[in-house]
Amino acid sequence: MQLLARFKDHWKKEQYAAPGQALLLAVSGGRDSMVLAHLLKASGISFAIGHCNFSLRDEESDDDEQLVKDWAIEKGISFFTTRFDTAAQAKSMGKGIQETARILRYTWLEQVRTEKGFAAIATAHHAHDNAETMLINLFKGTGIAGLHGIRHRHGHLIRPLLFATREEIREYAAVHQVPFREDSSNSSDKYLRNAVRLNIIPAIENYFPAAVQQMNETIRRLAEAEVFYRKEITRQIKKLKEQRGKDIFIPVLKLLKYDAPETICYELFREYGFHATQTGEILKLALSDSGKWMESGSHKLIRDRGFLILTEKTTTATDFILIPELPATVQAEALSFQFARLDARPEVSADQSTACIDASQVEFPLILRRWRQGDYFYPLGMGMKKKKLSRFFIDQKLPVHKKEAVWVLESNKRIVWVAGLRLDERFKLRPSTTACIRVTVR
Repeated sequence: MQLLARFKDHWKKEQYAAPGQALLLAVSGGRDSMVLAHLLKASGISFAIGHCNFSLRDEESDDDEQLVKDWAIEKGISFFTTRFDTAAQAKSMGKGIQETARILRYTWLEQVRTEKGFAAIATAHHAHDNAETMLINLFKGTGIAGLHGIRHRHGHLIRPLLFATREEIREYAAVHQVPFREDSSNSSDKYLRNAVRLNIIPAIENYFPAAVQQMNETIRRLAEAEVFYRKEITRQIKKLKEQRGKDIFIPVLKLLKYDAPETICYELFREYGFHATQTGEILKLALSDSGKWMESGSHKLIRDRGFLILTEKTTTATDFILIPELPATVQAEALSFQFARLDARPEVSADQSTACIDASQVEFPLILRRWRQGDYFYPLGMGMKKKKLSRFFIDQKLPVHKKEAVWVLESNKRIVWVAGLRLDERFKLRPSTTACIRVTVR
């Protein structure tokens, strides 16, 4: 079957757009995108053309733009274009040229699609592109998610040429005399994708002539299998996770009972910044003693009693805050502290989030800081018995991940209050107290 007939059948089967809906086709001026433009026109599908001039090849880039523009005018097709200083943008963004160009391209195309009301953005990725993507992801170790290759549709993006091989596209361009321009940079293997296209795929095809077709069939099957995989993984993770406030508790015994605990670990923790290479470490952590921990860029995973506890890493720029005078309100991460001076002795509150302190025992400035190893105080209700905070936390059965969030109020190097937990005996209200400092934490 000829490419045009196959294209029409494929379009009808996939239903990329409803009758009458217009598309925005990304056209570089190369063979693939010009052939797709020709196929869309021959199929009677309504579309406009979007072209990005990345200013990377001097006159060549301008000639690409002119070719696409002339063809669009000749065929009576709406034409949109933009120009980028890609090299400068890449430097500003701290990314490579190709990644920057991709970001600029899709951002602009989506902007045009939204402003002009196009149903979707079409690109000319084909079967060889799909095979290249699969190989690159396989070698990079992206897991199941990377092996499904390029999706036929993703959001407002469609790739209606994925069924066609490079040879079919070349033949169609020759038979129908489709005008196009060769990108001279495509012959260089300094870019990874070019190296795969020019060196690796041809070497594979020497031994397996139908490799690209077979890889695309495998990609199709993997994409279908992934749908079932995702549904089951989501179901199992939902059963495993216990949300407690902002923290997530994972029962260790339940985790270790799974037939594939590494897979569960990878899928559960990857959205919190943990990598596939860390799954073995996570399982070791599950088997370790309480108090052990590991972290990603955004989260900390702590082994505590029968759980792995996932908690967000603290982001406060400083570990202490100075309170020179009252009244005052200060913010320490998610905690808000309010300080007020009362000239009468209030009723003592049983609420641990409020501390009433004998003002006569306090020296300014007060310091609000994180607790540290070696800190000690004299817990209220225990007379004048000195106790280290680390021991106090154990006695209070405070989970490991909660210890990091503890702040203490200090006066002249003496702990006044372990915020939200216990006042120091030395600063409690007495019958003789005439002025009080009330501190509330929320």
